[in-house]
Amino acid sequence: MASKLLDVLIVNFNTASLLQPMFDALRRSDRAHDVNYLVVDNASADNSLACLATVCPEAFLVANEHNVGFGRANNQLVEHLQGKYALLLNTDAFVAADTLGKTIDYMEAHPDCGVLGVRLVGREGDLQPSCRFFPTPLNVFVARTGLGRFFPGLKMIDEMDWDHASVRECDWLPGCYYLIRREVIDQVGLFDPRYFLYYEEVDQCKRVKQAGWKVVYYPHTTVVHIGGESSKSVAELDKASRQISNLQIESELLYFRKHHGLPGLALHMLLVSLGDLVLALKALLKRRGWAAIRACWQHSRVTWRLLLDTKFASQPTR
Repeated sequence: MASKLLDVLIVNFNTASLLQPMFDALRRSDRAHDVNYLVVDNASADNSLACLATVCPEAFLVANEHNVGFGRANNQLVEHLQGKYALLLNTDAFVAADTLGKTIDYMEAHPDCGVLGVRLVGREGDLQPSCRFFPTPLNVFVARTGLGRFFPGLKMIDEMDWDHASVRECDWLPGCYYLIRREVIDQVGLFDPRYFLYYEEVDQCKRVKQAGWKVVYYPHTTVVHIGGESSKSVAELDKASRQISNLQIESELLYFRKHHGLPGLALHMLLVSLGDLVLALKALLKRRGWAAIRACWQHSRVTWRLLLDTKFASQPTR
């Protein structure tokens, strides 16, 4: 594998149908000549490995026998990095022809920028959250319950009421297009392996900023992100266990214990229970039926069970 400026890291899980268009978009890029491809397949049950052999035979490939999660899969590629920059790219994210060139040029011109993200849109061009604030027990509670009018000035995780047309520092960026300086990885590492899915990039951006680097949203190029394809395949394979929501709850617990300590974790658990009570009362008053009320109880029950299963959010369950 020849050394080039950019290593593109791709974790695939049951998204064989997306590989051709995703790689086609990369190859149409203005910097396609300066890219190495590194791929982890997370034990896909579709024909992903056969597709990868056809679509990108030059890629460095790790084929896992078991699904090790998003963060751990990316970590498997760190020792194989050779470029000055690493781009974490989802298989359901499609770069524009100028995306790689513009974002690398920005990083070259701004050596204090550690992580860079771009403007993200859906299939129909609808703007997606692209520039985010760190979660806290309070803003997670407010987002769940819809009680924002009682907390004016509170920074929510997703602030969408601005033009998204200017370069802006932020707390963290979605991992679907996540350009990071190799020097940053060498300094603070990539992902905390305790997060199986969700919160990996939140935690990493927290450490990046603590180390003195900037996390920057760059709007002058657009990536189309159709979203949720790997999660959808998980749901299809394992509908009964509702693993996706459970994994998100678990990662949230691990994050709050790590970055807010036991007092922050205790506050989060209090607000989870209060939030489910508020949502249950809303469901009752709006006559949404017992299923909606039971869902609130189920959320609280699962959260408290995971708190115990993770030994008070000190270790993962898988």
